[in-house]
Amino acid sequence: MSAPCCVSNDPCEWTATELLAGYRSGQLAPVEVTRHVLARIERLNPQLNAFALVDAEHAMASAHASEARWQAHRQHGTPVSALDGVPATIKDLILTQGWPTLRGSHSIDAHQSWDIDAPVTARLREAGAVLLGKTTTPEFGCKGETNSPRSGITRNPWDLSKTPGGSSGGAAAAVAAGLGPLAVGTDGAGSVRIPAAFCGNVGMKPSFGRVPAYPLSPFGSVAHLGPHTLSVNDAAIMLNVMAQPDARDWTSLPFDGRDLTVGLNDGVRGLRMAYSPRLGHVKHLDPQVADAVDRGVNVLRSLGAQVEAVDPGFSDPLHISTGLWFAGAASLWRGLTEAQRLQADPDFAAEAQLGEAIDIKQVHALNMERGVLGSHMRQFMTQWDVLITPSVAVPAFDARPAGHTPMSPETMLGWTPYSYPFNLTQQPAITVPCGLTRSGLPIGIQFVGRMFDDAMVLRVARAFESVVPVPRPSLNWA
Repeated sequence: MSAPCCVSNDPCEWTATELLAGYRSGQLAPVEVTRHVLARIERLNPQLNAFALVDAEHAMASAHASEARWQAHRQHGTPVSALDGVPATIKDLILTQGWPTLRGSHSIDAHQSWDIDAPVTARLREAGAVLLGKTTTPEFGCKGETNSPRSGITRNPWDLSKTPGGSSGGAAAAVAAGLGPLAVGTDGAGSVRIPAAFCGNVGMKPSFGRVPAYPLSPFGSVAHLGPHTLSVNDAAIMLNVMAQPDARDWTSLPFDGRDLTVGLNDGVRGLRMAYSPRLGHVKHLDPQVADAVDRGVNVLRSLGAQVEAVDPGFSDPLHISTGLWFAGAASLWRGLTEAQRLQADPDFAAEAQLGEAIDIKQVHALNMERGVLGSHMRQFMTQWDVLITPSVAVPAFDARPAGHTPMSPETMLGWTPYSYPFNLTQQPAITVPCGLTRSGLPIGIQFVGRMFDDAMVLRVARAFESVVPVPRPSLNWA
């Protein structure tokens, strides 16, 4: 098997775009690629703990079927699917036929019928992706780091002593370590973008409703599904698939059929961008993060973007995000037995207890405040193509066990003030790497778009990536 031009000899290092080009030319084959990825999972996952489940037999069967389709395509011109033969993973909050969805929780019985694919799982199957398994999550996706009583601590491939972030930490760690170039994550307060920033990947939260969900999240309409990838082009082709319609989600957007790769390379010359390194209220921003994002903004200026320093003009909505989140946790908690509660993640239990103190009048008031914020940002964004911020205020911190710190709004989300506001407003947002700390940890820059303008954030991210390529960890611990 020879490698396409300008990529590593190890297919685990290739993007989905590069794999598909190799399959098309006949230089690569899905079976051999899948074998390489499964061998790497077997070698690296015991230290990373990125997978809750690996199904090698299913993956190889899918790879053989894909290889037959590619052979027929090259011989007879028969069509192939959008992601045919590309290894991918599903976060263990998302239903997957034939595999248990344990949600990082001892409260879930693995020995029941698992006969439903969530919309995104079904779309990836239909697109020919080779599903490898399920990636780890904290219990019910409850926090921005990935540890749980059920699956233990997931670690960052750049430095095993650090967290990959969360709650899609398994997805981000897997992509960064070459354990499949595509991963599905969920994002309720930053859970795609936080781990993508900590692991040096591309991670996107599309506009709310762009990717259909079923069942809907118990945490409500802050919850989005999005792609983790090795490149912006990969994110675009994956989102094309993920955004296909599914009638089970009554909140989903009308399907517009747009190909998000069209216009992806149009550049940023002339685009108007607002740059807000502190959103007008962020007090604690790591200087290394601030410097890297400043350099990233200068890159965009050099590409012809019109970037102005301006704050969007809202106060910190932390109390809105955590108030609604804690109320959702309390609703889940009320469905658990006493025995299940005793086995729960102490962080999830603490969130639920805080949520029990929030009454219906407070929930209504929080939603009214959220509406004011959403309206404000719709109006603000009429003047700008994107808003630029850091992705997270700090680099990846130490990997820690569940319950390590008393739960409060500040300890839960205070270190990621750039993520949760845009779950509340439902705008599309993407993080791409913009540099490394002195100790070699990734730093992310975030582009937030107008509501429904997912194509614009991808376009800006692609222009940035063309000058500042996505870095890869050395895996010197492997």
